[in-house]
Amino acid sequence: MRRSACASKKTGQTNSTNPIYRSPSDLFRTASSKASSKEMERIDNLFYSYANRSSGMIDPEGIETLCSDMEVDHTDVRILILAWKMKAEKQGYFTLEEWRRGLKALRADTVSKLKKALPELEKEVRRPSNFEDFYSYSFCYCLTEEKQKSIDIESICQLLDLVLGSQFRAQVDYFIEYLKIQSDYKVINLDQWMGFFRFCNEISFPDLTEAELNLLALVNLILIYRLHSEYSSCRTMFSSRNKSIRAKVSRQLVPPSPQSVVSCDSSVKTNLIVYVMNTTIYVPTLDCHQQPAF
Repeated sequence: MRRSACASKKTGQTNSTNPIYRSPSDLFRTASSKASSKEMERIDNLFYSYANRSSGMIDPEGIETLCSDMEVDHTDVRILILAWKMKAEKQGYFTLEEWRRGLKALRADTVSKLKKALPELEKEVRRPSNFEDFYSYSFCYCLTEEKQKSIDIESICQLLDLVLGSQFRAQVDYFIEYLKIQSDYKVINLDQWMGFFRFCNEISFPDLTEAELNLLALVNLILIYRLHSEYSSCRTMFSSRNKSIRAKVSRQLVPPSPQSVVSCDSSVKTNLIVYVMNTTIYVPTLDCHQQPAF
């Protein structure tokens, strides 16, 4: 028995197993991983408390319930900002993946935390580096039909007031008032939507005089007709088999009539709209030996 004990002592063998050494950083990572896992579990549980069981998504009804629990109106711009944070693709719906993305970034796993995160989220989106992306997103988020590229005037007016109203009150009011009484435009596309945003940021309005606005309108009229003339010469070079392309070019390049601009009164509102609608026409460089892509 003694010999056996001595032999065991010499070889360093013991009957008990040594515990595995773990560094403090390993322990921290393990604890952090467990905490993150628990947080994600709570985020998922919160999602399913609002999700429609059949679709597996939070639908408009679920969003209204969420808004009620946060004591926020479902038409509040912060709900649109929340959708932007989630990168939600379909208006009025949140998928589990979108929900996880947004709430994890906000570190919100309860309704109370989500409500508290909204003011900071609003500050985040108001930063110049983020706001243009949010402004563009808000338009795309409202495209509810497949292959839809434009939004009706009534919806645009509501969206403008929601997204830009607090920052550019005068410009938005003039634009909305004009859009409601005019009859030339039935819808607004993304280029025009972004053009108005650029106008608000780049033009010192309403400091411009009426004479300066009239000049802007005239300059843009000349620009449109010059582009129309140049494209007309290129258009004649298209082969006869491309009738559909020629038709598209013709429709896109029909400029406003001279009377619609020249006969404008001195109203600041009218001149503002003339400037915005004319300068938002995007015309890429065209090689006349190649057909344009639409």
